Amino acid sequence: MTSYLPAVAEELLRDIRKVYQETTQIPDDLLLALKFVFGPSALQALDLVDQRSVTCLSSPSGRKVFQFLLYAQVIGGSGHLYTCYASCHYCPCPAFAFSVLRRNDSLLCKHILAAYLCQAMGLSQHETVTDQQMSDILSGKAGRGT
Repeated sequence: MTSYLPAVAEELLRDIRKVYQETTQIPDDLLLALKFVFGPSALQALDLVDQRSVTCLSSPSGRKVFQFLLYAQVIGGSGHLYTCYASCHYCPCPAFAFSVLRRNDSLLCKHILAAYLCQAMGLSQHETVTDQQMSDILSGKAGRGT
C-alpha cells in the first residue's frame, strides 16, 4: 500500500489489514486508534466501507482511481460521484479542500480514508475500464463505467 500518510497512519492501516485478514473484524483497540489518528473522518469512512460505496476502477495501462457514489440523506436526493486519487492523496470533495488543504487540520477526507480501508480489508468493488474511459475519468469528462 503506497500512500502519503505519516508512518503512524500507515502502520495502523497495516495492522488493520493483518487483523482483518485473520479475523474478518476490526477489534475495538484498532477502531479507537483509527478514530484517534483520523478524527471524525474515521466513522464516516467506515460507514462508506459498510455501504460498499467504494469502487476501484482500473485500466489495462495500470491506472487506478477510486470512486464513491454518495446519496444525499434526504429522501429523493440526487447522487454525488467523487473520484479520488489515493496514489496522489487527492479528493475533489469540499471536506478535502477545506479540512485538508485550507485548514490543514485533517490528514484526509472520509473518501480517501475509505479507499485506504477498502484496500486494507479487500472490500472495494472492482471495475475494469478501457484506457480511453480512464482518460475521460481522469480529465473529468466521464463518470463511472462510461
